[in-house]
Amino acid sequence: MARNQTGSGPIVECTNLLRVFESAGGRVLAVRGVDLSIDAGRAVAIVGPSGSGKSSLLRMIAGLDAPSAGDVYIRGTNLARLSPGKRAAVRPKLLSHVHPKPNDNLLPHLTAIDQVARVAARRKAGRNAAHEMLEMLGLTTRAGYFPDQLSGGEQQRLAFARSAVGDPALIIADEPTAELDADSSVLVLDTIGLLTASGITVIIATHDARVLDHVDEVVTLRDGSVSSVTIAGSELAVIDQAGRIQLPAHVFEHFPDHRARLTWDPVERRLTVEEP
Repeated sequence: MARNQTGSGPIVECTNLLRVFESAGGRVLAVRGVDLSIDAGRAVAIVGPSGSGKSSLLRMIAGLDAPSAGDVYIRGTNLARLSPGKRAAVRPKLLSHVHPKPNDNLLPHLTAIDQVARVAARRKAGRNAAHEMLEMLGLTTRAGYFPDQLSGGEQQRLAFARSAVGDPALIIADEPTAELDADSSVLVLDTIGLLTASGITVIIATHDARVLDHVDEVVTLRDGSVSSVTIAGSELAVIDQAGRIQLPAHVFEHFPDHRARLTWDPVERRLTVEEP
């Protein structure tokens, strides 16, 4: 399969990802055979209950952990096949993080423009790029302000400006609205919309239902696997590369024996799932 290196088509490609942990009670499968493809300029929410594998999946996509098996391509670079040192070197060029607490994303001694310009320089972009990013996100009038002079919403928007400058392939946002009130959350979600419209891909881990109305796709995890993908309000079952179908949770609960009869109608192109 050709891997994206030019900014069109899939920016993130995960193939048969597996993450195994050893514990006192034995082996724990945190992520089981996940296949995931995300195009450039998409906002994608990763959701699921505690223990569903969200954190483990995001850490592999971010290059913080190597998968036990499988591949993770970010803009054509397979992070899974790099040594820890090479992963650490390439990560800042490919992706950025936005953390839940606004203060955790910013350096207290730097003004807004200097926060963004510092990252721009690291990514070989000029100070003009920093000014343009602040302008795009409506923060020009705050350019000379320090973090403690900004509201929580402004700090989080600045965190996205800092993450987005210099054309990274991907921003991973971990609960970016968790510490914000409703009005500030709307501004941050509008900010994500502006960034994806410019071609930047944003993956959001969230429990905030408000976020789901502002993303292009919702990927739901259950027991370490992708349970369903929701696009434009339509929940879709997932078929992995081995041909296995993951049923959405509200359907799966009707098959307590974990068996189903599948009927394929080639004329109507319809797959029917029935009790055996």
